[in-house]
Amino acid sequence: MFLHLGADEIVRLSDVVAILDYKVARAAATKEYLQLTRGQSRLHDVSQGEAKSFVITLDGVFLSPISSITLKKRATFVRDLAE
Repeated sequence: MFLHLGADEIVRLSDVVAILDYKVARAAATKEYLQLTRGQSRLHDVSQGEAKSFVITLDGVFLSPISSITLKKRATFVRDLAE
């Protein structure tokens, strides 16, 4: 099953490690982590400058214009469909 992150970007739901609110990115450790992933070319910005959440996957980190609450609801809905 897949999770749509916005801007025609999808990821495998089984690859999702965490879905976090972008406001958390204000914490020093989170800012450092995002800068590190950007430096390693593992940060993918699909938010078009208006990030509301970020999704950590096995392959990288995605900035999404969709809220973390909405993404979590989508992930739960897709997971429930698979059962």
